[in-house]
Amino acid sequence: MTSNKLFQSSIETQNNKTSRFWDQKNLGGVVIEYLVIGGGGGGGADRGGGGGAGGYRSSTIGENSGGGVSAEPRIGLMKGVAYTITVGSGGTGSSTGSVIATQGNHSQISGYNVSIRSEGGGGGRGSHGKGGYGGSGGGSGHDNPTGSYFIEGGSGVTGQGYAGGLATNNNASSGGGGASAAGGSSSTTNVGANGGAGVSSSITGSSVTRGGGGGSGCPTAGSGGSGGGGNGGSDATPTGGNGTANTGGGGGGGRSTSSGTGGSGVVIIKAPVNAASTTGSPSNPSTGIYIFNGDGSITF
Repeated sequence: MTSNKLFQSSIETQNNKTSRFWDQKNLGGVVIEYLVIGGGGGGGADRGGGGGAGGYRSSTIGENSGGGVSAEPRIGLMKGVAYTITVGSGGTGSSTGSVIATQGNHSQISGYNVSIRSEGGGGGRGSHGKGGYGGSGGGSGHDNPTGSYFIEGGSGVTGQGYAGGLATNNNASSGGGGASAAGGSSSTTNVGANGGAGVSSSITGSSVTRGGGGGSGCPTAGSGGSGGGGNGGSDATPTGGNGTANTGGGGGGGRSTSSGTGGSGVVIIKAPVNAASTTGSPSNPSTGIYIFNGDGSITF
């Protein structure tokens, strides 16, 4: 217990040193940076709202997590302990306008003294109410039965993503929320709204944007948010676009009954040394960087 407290205390102290990883050979552990993104929500049907992006959590130095917050503290993984990696799949789109599409599934790093979980994105809705709750919220439907002119999108999780956009009674649903911005709000009859934008990260050495919300379906469709959000369906292309795999992008709302599926999530770990072993076949583009596009485990 004493050695573990020493390890955790050292992590807290060294988190303030952003220029380099510290010497950890006598502390029994490895300090990592992570990016954990949940699966995106499915798009709504029949002029449907866009799916919300999967929750976005990052401890990468100098970058942001979702929902407008700064990066989280780095964490320590004990040597010789297998940590489980869960990568969430995207939610399926709905085929009925009044139904909320399926929420995406969560992604997670879990094991001894560690649980970093990002929620799946909320599903979009085609009509009659709010979008679904999730890491980022799903877009709301048009034609609220209560007669209210404004229809709120689903809410996002604090520190993971933004809410879906605001819809009005004008035959247009709203965009799904993204990791760095709320979903677009509909303001023009028969014109869809765009999905919220994602967040860029260079944890792998190259800048990649992930966590975009889905656009809403309408005669004139909304576009998916940057970072893998699917485009909404239109008169020309009625089916909503799928969120991009391993970005957590939300699915696009359908112009008709065919809406988009959310993109799967991803877990990325960056350490100063290579792991002793992994399962699930993560890619390892350079020393200490592991990209999990599916479930697995990692042991240092």
